[in-house]
Amino acid sequence: MASSNSAKKRIRQNVKRRALNRWRMKAMRAAIKEFDYAVSHDQDATDLFRKASAIIDRSAQKGIIHKNQAARRKSRMNKRLKATKG
Repeated sequence: MASSNSAKKRIRQNVKRRALNRWRMKAMRAAIKEFDYAVSHDQDATDLFRKASAIIDRSAQKGIIHKNQAARRKSRMNKRLKATKG
């Protein structure tokens, strides 16, 4: 257990940040699943793609995921979206 005040504060900060990061990760995954559901059921998923892309970009900016992972996820989503249109 931490004994110094600075170590105790660091623990409190880590707990808060971890909870926020987990929430952002869940929101990102939910947006991607919503997009995937729309694509698989032949619905128009253009707006969902924009929404999910914005959330993915925000996650990369905040450091939740790496910027290359964000680009890869968006690229694969865009590929699936174009396959349904063509």
